[in-house]
Amino acid sequence: MNKKHLVVGNWKMNPTSIEEARAVVAMSKKAAKNLKRTEVVICPPFAFLHLVKVDNKKIFAGVQNVFNQPAGSFTGEISPQMVRSLGGKYVIIGHSERRAMGETDELVSQKIIAALNAGLRPIVCIGEKTRNQSGEYLQFLRNQLSICLSLLKKKHFSEIIIAYEPVFAIGKSFAEAMQAREILETVLYIKKVLNDIFGKESASCACILYGGSVNWENAKAIIETGGVNGLLVGRESLNVETFPKLLTSVDAVSL
Repeated sequence: MNKKHLVVGNWKMNPTSIEEARAVVAMSKKAAKNLKRTEVVICPPFAFLHLVKVDNKKIFAGVQNVFNQPAGSFTGEISPQMVRSLGGKYVIIGHSERRAMGETDELVSQKIIAALNAGLRPIVCIGEKTRNQSGEYLQFLRNQLSICLSLLKKKHFSEIIIAYEPVFAIGKSFAEAMQAREILETVLYIKKVLNDIFGKESASCACILYGGSVNWENAKAIIETGGVNGLLVGRESLNVETFPKLLTSVDAVSL
């Protein structure tokens, strides 16, 4: 488990210019400078990874995807080894937007191992598309976790991060976003599944993030009462006005 809160900024395919990217990196570094209880990971498009030069122990570089092979004739792909050689420490794997393009749980499981072999820390995304009163989404989450982590050995469990990212909650307004109580209930279930797979000790020290319409207004409540160790932040991580507020609000929460 992380000893500090963890905030991961997923820029997705933004911004469109290197000048804008430099400005967002500068903002993120400035905002992270005085954090005491929080570590920040910036995951820009691969073309901008070199801009996130790690010059302290509060901000780290990551990417949004990798291939499941170290090298070879795979046009357009990025290997975990390439990311590591550029100073990357983390990689988001299995994001819902990747899954929408055909990425399967089986491929996610392969990418996790490839990332670990290269010395990267995987941030493994799971999450249901919809919810219903019958609770079918719980079985969906169990199946996702079981397959995605099927190749992972127990001794390496502490090296991964689980990001709970309910697809139905992405891109919602503050009023429509998932509430901390609902997040906590799901996190407890995720830990139950992890307990069934890896045992009580592993489940109790699992590092779990929440992603889904996270903003500076709800970040503190999610950290305080949502049962998570940190946040996976999308569009808000590009906002030079509100991302610093989000980091400050998270850092105010006791560990």
